[in-house]
Amino acid sequence: MNDLREHLLLYAVTDRAWLSAAPAASATLEDQVSEAIRGGATIIQLREKELDDAAYTALARRIKAVTDAFGVPLIINDSLETAIASDAAGLHVGQTDGDVRAIRARLDANKILGVSAQNVAQARAAEADGADYLGVGAVFPTTTKSDAADVPLDELAAICAAVRIPVVAIGGIHTGNALALKGCGLAGICVVSALFSRPDQVQASARALRGLATELTGRI
Repeated sequence: MNDLREHLLLYAVTDRAWLSAAPAASATLEDQVSEAIRGGATIIQLREKELDDAAYTALARRIKAVTDAFGVPLIINDSLETAIASDAAGLHVGQTDGDVRAIRARLDANKILGVSAQNVAQARAAEADGADYLGVGAVFPTTTKSDAADVPLDELAAICAAVRIPVVAIGGIHTGNALALKGCGLAGICVVSALFSRPDQVQASARALRGLATELTGRI
């Protein structure tokens, strides 16, 4: 995808944990994703750890109908089979989710492959194995992913400088700390709870985060 860097500006990762608090008018994940995109999210990652392959694929197809309507890429977290079956724009994998080179070989050449990294060595290896972008974190304390390693901001900057592919930061990013990432060389920021933890304010949260992402990446 030639304009991948532009799509990575505000990267939203879904989490259904807060849906029970959503108002009736926006009580589905499809609604929440639509609100995020309307507010400025430029790419969506569907992250589901508890669903079997069939249910994950069915949900992915429903979410893809939403993202396609807005012309926004849909990335599937972890499941190569779901990414292929749903014809999603791509796949994101962690360091323990399989061999990146083998995954790249199975994924269509025109599909996006993202890989998580916590240091320069992992970042360079992922790029060499065919990653199209990197997700680096956690850059701030987070409760979303308890096994995420902390990445100091100097290491984040070193990773951005060490690879040619775009890098997004993830982990505990919100409106109060996002600008601390300015100058690191990022293509964008990846958010979960800062966007979806207030299901009645998703669009407004996305709008605020989009503005900060634009500023910290130096696009204004």
